[in-house]
Amino acid sequence: MRSGIHPDYHPVVFRDASTGDAFLTRSTVTSDATVTWSDGRTYPLVVVDVTSASHPFWTGQARVLDTEGQIEKFRRRYGTRSR
Repeated sequence: MRSGIHPDYHPVVFRDASTGDAFLTRSTVTSDATVTWSDGRTYPLVVVDVTSASHPFWTGQARVLDTEGQIEKFRRRYGTRSR
């Protein structure tokens, strides 16, 4: 493998924006925000919208979606097709 062409692979803390759950893993993503982890070291912090702690598939909690409103919005925008 050629040296100098791969991004830096380092420890990063990811935090779920809705639940506040955080986990330490390795990634190439960078961030200006930092957090002190339980081991006393400081790591870059990346806040994400969805993790397994908040995703409906993993939590077993279904979200209520406004499907009727979406259908009506579609029909207003594009009209109904006659058969």
